[in-house]
Amino acid sequence: MKRVQFNRPLLPFLLILPQMAVIVIFFYWPSAQAIQSSFYIEDPFGFGATFVGLSNYHDILTSAEYLKIVNFTVIFTLLVTVLSLSIGLLLAVKADKVIRGSSAYKTLLISVYAVAPPVAGLIGVMFFDQHIGPFVKLAAWFGWEMRVGIDYWDTAITMITISVWKQIPYNFIFFLSGLQGISRSVVEAAAIDCRSPIRRFWTVILPLLSPTAFFLLIINMTYALFDTFGIIDTTVKDKAANNPITLVYKVYMDGFRGNDIGGSSAQSVILMLVVFVLTVFQFRFIERRVHYN
Repeated sequence: MKRVQFNRPLLPFLLILPQMAVIVIFFYWPSAQAIQSSFYIEDPFGFGATFVGLSNYHDILTSAEYLKIVNFTVIFTLLVTVLSLSIGLLLAVKADKVIRGSSAYKTLLISVYAVAPPVAGLIGVMFFDQHIGPFVKLAAWFGWEMRVGIDYWDTAITMITISVWKQIPYNFIFFLSGLQGISRSVVEAAAIDCRSPIRRFWTVILPLLSPTAFFLLIINMTYALFDTFGIIDTTVKDKAANNPITLVYKVYMDGFRGNDIGGSSAQSVILMLVVFVLTVFQFRFIERRVHYN
């Protein structure tokens, strides 16, 4: 392998300086400020702050409401991740076999990815509207009276459904690219050795897709924890008292609505630590099962 040589020793540092500046300004600096604020009770107007040590963390971790939100966040993240990955993989496998009209089929599936999360939430709320929502009317045929925004689990199902629908195209794009990157000779050889399509998929195709699946696993968990904020906001309509919310929305509600800067900072630090631990766990244990070519 030919190594890149720089005539000037400072040139490599100058090349990475813009990216490092972005990381420091938009990640490390806010993270440091959040950690500092988590040890204080701050005036929302910036007139002063009182050091309270670990009091904010103690209040959060002993709060029954916060623990309830943690439980829902775990359920929400697992369901959104598993469902969006499974459906995206299924559609990609089917799209890979389509011969006629494949371009139109793929375009229709990918087009949803262009919809912003708040817009996706607004569209989803219209589909689950109490008066005109087609999904509510469909559920009524089976004797299920959906009351989104009123019933806790009806609202939760709506949030999960919209979040999964929004993320499926992203997974579809990567899974389809991974499938098309598999050598046709390998697929044909597997078809000769194993007649069962399901067994052939689990023993040959899926292991070859494991790098893509591992990457999407991390992306989807991050999406469920953070990027669903706009969907949750449009679904609960700032009325989170009787509705399910996730940890990231709890940070927003306490910090920007409740003016509890210190408490919301402590929550953001806890959430950051949770994501860090999950990422380390994924790279430490799950990546061992990934088969790189």
